[in-house]
Amino acid sequence: MKKNEPVKNEKLRLRIKAYDVKLIENSVKQIIEAIKRRGGEVIGPIPLPTEIKRYTVNRSTFVHKKSREQFELRVHKRLVDILNPQSNIIESLTELNLPAGVDIEIKEG
Repeated sequence: MKKNEPVKNEKLRLRIKAYDVKLIENSVKQIIEAIKRRGGEVIGPIPLPTEIKRYTVNRSTFVHKKSREQFELRVHKRLVDILNPQSNIIESLTELNLPAGVDIEIKEG
């Protein structure tokens, strides 16, 4: 495969997840800058609904049933589409140094 030869698919879809809003925003900004530096077209970031997981736990192990603590875990999600990705764009995405706690799924199509 040559350096600037387009990949067979028309679009790459990046789905980015993180627990912290600032962390995900900075990561998405880094990804988009890296793609635009290589001359790629970007659609996004598109914010997806925040997934909220709620947990209720008894404070005491045996008595005081009415005394409970509630916790929640928020998962923030963003969607970024890359149109007509080239091999050098994909290489630059793999070389990015993203902080811990940011999960990226890459789908073709």
